[in-house]
Amino acid sequence: MFKPLTLYIALRYTRAKQRKKFISFISLVSMIGIALSVAVLITVLSVMNGFDKEIRLRIFSLVPHITITGMDNTIDDWQNLSNKVKTINGISGTAPFVEGQGLITQDNVVRPVLIQGILPDEEHQVSALSQHFVKGSLAQLKQGQFGIILGVSLANYLGAGLGDSVNVMVPQVTITPIGVLPRFKQFKVVGIFDVGSGFGFNDTYAFINLYDAQKLYLLHHKVSGLQVKIHDLFKAESLSNLLMTQLHFQYQIGNWTDQYGPFYKAVTMEKTMMFLILLLLVAIAAFNLVSGLVMLVNDKQSDIAILRTFGATPRLIMNIFVFQGFLIGFIGTFLGVAGGILLSLNVTAIVSLIQRLFGVQLINANIYFVDYLPSQIQVMDIVHISFAALILSLLATIYPAWRASRTQPAEALRYE
Repeated sequence: MFKPLTLYIALRYTRAKQRKKFISFISLVSMIGIALSVAVLITVLSVMNGFDKEIRLRIFSLVPHITITGMDNTIDDWQNLSNKVKTINGISGTAPFVEGQGLITQDNVVRPVLIQGILPDEEHQVSALSQHFVKGSLAQLKQGQFGIILGVSLANYLGAGLGDSVNVMVPQVTITPIGVLPRFKQFKVVGIFDVGSGFGFNDTYAFINLYDAQKLYLLHHKVSGLQVKIHDLFKAESLSNLLMTQLHFQYQIGNWTDQYGPFYKAVTMEKTMMFLILLLLVAIAAFNLVSGLVMLVNDKQSDIAILRTFGATPRLIMNIFVFQGFLIGFIGTFLGVAGGILLSLNVTAIVSLIQRLFGVQLINANIYFVDYLPSQIQVMDIVHISFAALILSLLATIYPAWRASRTQPAEALRYE
């Protein structure tokens, strides 16, 4: 069967002479080194992608993408504002809210909380709160029944369970014949949520019905603001500016980057730096090809000289060794990608198995936001890693191939 000369000779040279198997072993080690480094890089980036996904899920379970409030921190006609905002391209949903500080007490235990009044039928448009209930449901927040939903850590601290009553005290005051008294109201616990630790949501957030919140904070028919969800959360700043213009600068507009932007940028930078650092492992493995190919060139001096006497050009000789090195790099990269994908798909189960077998907790939710090792494979990560590994392998072949092309037939065959 016909084969291009360069390809045929390169494939033939992948095996050294029978008495010099060490050269083949060096090539095999280089291939395995590339495969292992590529697999490790894919796995590490997949784990970081997993943490990134989990952090986003926890942040945006409760934190709105964009928040619109009035200049006096209240909005009067929120329905018309909501209809106007929804017409802007890139916005997927809105929901009103009432927000205020308060103290929650039960059995002489007191805890400061951030109280949010929400509409259960509207809240799903801007947050994933309804997906994180461990007891009860969002639908139990019915107008006039003064129900309250607590974070799991807050409920545990208060010793409150489903159906228990807690007292909520707010900074507003009530004037009575006996003097000025702080406003407080008894609420019934109708739900407990858990969005994970790390950001304090489980410790400090409590939700009540919007209309109950209006009565509690004496807002009448007003709300604190409007929560806005957008299709692409990374366009929050540009859409905030657009909203500011469309609404004629009559409202205060903030977005998630004001509070969590620096943190999220730090996570992104960490992933980038990890990619560059671990890419050095791929570079080291790829440049191991240099020693293997140099030894191969020395081993094939006489063969190269004979090819030259038959009319082979220096460029053809150079292409033979470039192709051979690239072939080793390609096989190593392919095996590394396959191994990295396989390991990334099973790394969560592997770490969980290690934790069970040795009775250790490698992943602490108080530090890493989750108590397991998450993993998410991204196609572009694999493409970038594969491309980088192949380019480094190709660069590693240049010197040995150039050295082979400089072989002088007379010198090489002098002692043959």
